[in-house]
Amino acid sequence: MLRCLLAVFLFLSCFGNCASREETRSVRLTLPENVTAILENIYSWRLDQAITDAQQLQSQAPNQPLGYLLEGEALWWKTWCLSAEFKYGMNMPRHREKLPGDQHYLEVSSKAFALAEASLKQQETAEMNVYAGMAEALLARLYSLRGENRNAAKAGVRAREHFLRALALDPSEADASFGLGLYDYYVDTLSTMARVLRFFMGIPGGSKEEGIRLLQVAIREGQLTPALARFYLAVNLENYDQRYEEALEAISPLVEQYPQNPIFQLTQGDLYVKLGRNSLAARAYHAAMAAAGKNADEAECQKKIGTLVRRSLAALGTS
Repeated sequence: MLRCLLAVFLFLSCFGNCASREETRSVRLTLPENVTAILENIYSWRLDQAITDAQQLQSQAPNQPLGYLLEGEALWWKTWCLSAEFKYGMNMPRHREKLPGDQHYLEVSSKAFALAEASLKQQETAEMNVYAGMAEALLARLYSLRGENRNAAKAGVRAREHFLRALALDPSEADASFGLGLYDYYVDTLSTMARVLRFFMGIPGGSKEEGIRLLQVAIREGQLTPALARFYLAVNLENYDQRYEEALEAISPLVEQYPQNPIFQLTQGDLYVKLGRNSLAARAYHAAMAAAGKNADEAECQKKIGTLVRRSLAALGTS
């Protein structure tokens, strides 16, 4: 039950009465030119290159949180890969213990949050509220994965407050709407007992369909989150609703755009299996293996992808 609630907090969103936009100046995200290239490297599974470029961005703009957020995002995908397991017909991470390598991820995420908070003290903008919320969401991801429920909840609550404020300043901020969409979706998946707890905690309700609509807004209009929104839309439709055809429609454009990404290939393969398209599933699993093998810098992740592919193919009854 608590783990489900923590999933709600993982990316979070905006609810409640929003303050007037005239209270303070609304500022849309202003992204450096190399941010698009860094995001491309992340989702094309050139994670080490993305980290190097993000660190260069940190050197160029040491008082800005975005370089640290991008490094954190690249590190998260490494964590996703190394923590994933094949279970219940899905390749995804569920829970693992603390690891020494987590410390750098926590430091990068905390640095991003500290820089965003420092900027907000000088002048409040939607942009810095989005960045602060994203930093707390990065922390919540790892805490939840490690089963640190209290820390995950605290980071989640703080992230929600920043996304709330970002949308108060600029209701069209689609990257904050990404968190809103996930909140609406997750809160509608809670068990009866968790819903009771949610009521007593004062957590607003939501609906899956509204969550899906808002995730689609992020896919169409977001600056930082379109690929992430599309991925989590696919995973959620598969995991919670068994709407496999719709999930396949969500993940397939990512596979086409980023064929080097083994996680996207694995997710597509899982969906093909559930739809009874076994030959296409086997092809997707083999593509995941091939994609992982192209990046020699990711040897540890390459090994893990190989394990996941072998288990997936074994469950499929092929090799």
